[in-house]
Amino acid sequence: MTGPRVVSLLSSATEIAAALGLGPAELVGRSHECDHPDWVRDLPACSAPIIDTEADSRTIDRSVRQLVAQALSVYRVDGAALKALRADVILTQTQCEVCAVTPEDVAAAVGGLTGIDAEIVSLQPDCLDDVWADIGRVAMAVGRLKEGRDLVAKLRARMDAVARSAGRLARRPRIACVEWIDPLMAAGNWMPELVASAGGENMFGAAGRHSPWLEFNQLAAGDPDIVLVMPCGFDIARSMVEMPALTARPGWRDLRAVRNGDVYLTDGNQYFNRPGPRLVESLEILAEIFHPGAFRFGHREIGWRAYPAI
Repeated sequence: MTGPRVVSLLSSATEIAAALGLGPAELVGRSHECDHPDWVRDLPACSAPIIDTEADSRTIDRSVRQLVAQALSVYRVDGAALKALRADVILTQTQCEVCAVTPEDVAAAVGGLTGIDAEIVSLQPDCLDDVWADIGRVAMAVGRLKEGRDLVAKLRARMDAVARSAGRLARRPRIACVEWIDPLMAAGNWMPELVASAGGENMFGAAGRHSPWLEFNQLAAGDPDIVLVMPCGFDIARSMVEMPALTARPGWRDLRAVRNGDVYLTDGNQYFNRPGPRLVESLEILAEIFHPGAFRFGHREIGWRAYPAI
């Protein structure tokens, strides 16, 4: 007997559902951004972006600001698709109106239809503990409580093992995490916790708080040992294209990290920006970058890449 029919409108929630053991018989719909594991790409997409996601960083930021200022959504929910899929549970989020479809978007789509009585489960991951709680919330909604407890225990054990090993190392490099290139934004939420667990000192952004805007003069004054670039929604190739907006700034070549060849591009879209099971791999990526002599998980050139030195 299969469980409830689930539609996930959030990439991390889709990964959580799959990690709990849901397959195509239970997970029947996704957002336009859900792409992991590979089989979910074959599911019907129930959302679409309103802005041009292929535009440059500055244009995307301007478009998002204009929509948010007008209390408009950045995404469109396909209410007809939701109705056709007969969803029992719809997974979405309240963490960020930019990152994914919000409960208001879903409620508007569902409310405008007849014959839909779905449970809307809203995730709100501000820190690592919230991620574990969200896994439990999804597990409860889909009837997989034991699987949820087991998954959290396994993920935390893997993270604890990395943190223990990193904690025995003397070097703690100072890290600047760049979550958006133009304009500059540092990484907050769970990222400071991951940086600390990987044996680094996070310079900008606070655990459990939204990502802050960052002036280049702040970055220059801090002069980090390592600069990590992990734009929300961008893979490594896309970040590489956007980097001139950062590297052309006066003073970029004077940064310690740039001079020493310690600037790294990461796949923010697949790892760091998704508060789900693959935050474990995100931690492993950080450990490989911070302490290359001590950690080798095999993520280089897949999850991260050194940016060409000057």
